[in-house]
Amino acid sequence: MSIITIIGAGQMASALTFPATENNNKIRLVGTPLDREIINTAKATGFHSTLKRQLPETGIEYYQIEDVNEAIDGAELIICGVSSFGVDWFADNILPIIPEEIPILSITKGMITEEDGKMINYPQYFLSKLPSNKKLSISAVGGPCTSYELADKDNSEVVFCGDDINLLRKFKSLFETSYYHISLSTDIVGVECAVALKNAYALGVSLAIGLAIGADGSGKEHYNSQAALFGQSIKEAKRILEIVGGGEENIIYFGGDLYVTVFGGRTRRIGTLLGQGFSFEEAMEQLKGVTLESVVIATRAAKYVRCLAERGVVKLSDFPMITHIDEIINSDGKVNIPWKAFESEKIL
Repeated sequence: MSIITIIGAGQMASALTFPATENNNKIRLVGTPLDREIINTAKATGFHSTLKRQLPETGIEYYQIEDVNEAIDGAELIICGVSSFGVDWFADNILPIIPEEIPILSITKGMITEEDGKMINYPQYFLSKLPSNKKLSISAVGGPCTSYELADKDNSEVVFCGDDINLLRKFKSLFETSYYHISLSTDIVGVECAVALKNAYALGVSLAIGLAIGADGSGKEHYNSQAALFGQSIKEAKRILEIVGGGEENIIYFGGDLYVTVFGGRTRRIGTLLGQGFSFEEAMEQLKGVTLESVVIATRAAKYVRCLAERGVVKLSDFPMITHIDEIINSDGKVNIPWKAFESEKIL
């Protein structure tokens, strides 16, 4: 049994309590300043108000953020469970109080774009925020897994990535169950890039849903168009993975995560609304209060490829999908899928 402190009581972080407690670990679930009601409700009833599930009856202790030091004391693993919008808060407020001997496992998917356009993953970003005299071990989780279905114990295949394979093996022993299957990889750059990009491209694939059902929602969902956009997503993401130096096998995690994201959730909703003809502002108004990480990563990925194009590293015409998504969400562009730009010739 190990003591695992999860900081951030969001849906995925809380869903991890299911496999963790099944392995007889003791979980300390700490809410961020935005999770106060979630923690209060879960502590009183065991019900998670956004995951909409009863959390495990035993093995979990609940903490508000002011008790975070108590929750960290004696822990053998810290899980960063914040969304991408909470990354800076975690870096500024939590990293400084974590002892060097406690490893961190981040479930937050996304990338940071630096001023020169370079993209770095969140573990890299966290490490860059540490003072020069402090060292922390930061690994991450990727792969296709929705919080709801993990809580329902549907079979899920994920990947734990980090620099230390022996540490990853230890993490695997803490979480793996008959339904939560874990691969391991030391290619943290490739894994993190793959699973971050899926949010951006899932928004793009979901445009086809809105186009098919129409402005009034009375149309029928089509799959040829979604498949075409799915294929173009694979093509562009594969190229980006090559550029950042990630192994080509990581396209599996991108593809799987893209598939599950298109079939449900927040990213599908924003893409569908845009495809139906709503402006970005109108769509965002309808989804007020919903965390939309897809918008953030689409903007950052597009900035990255535009910077690469300016430097002559790539041709912008090789990324028609991500640039079109960027135009829609950042330049008030109208949905007009550049189908002709997806065509190619291959001569053997």
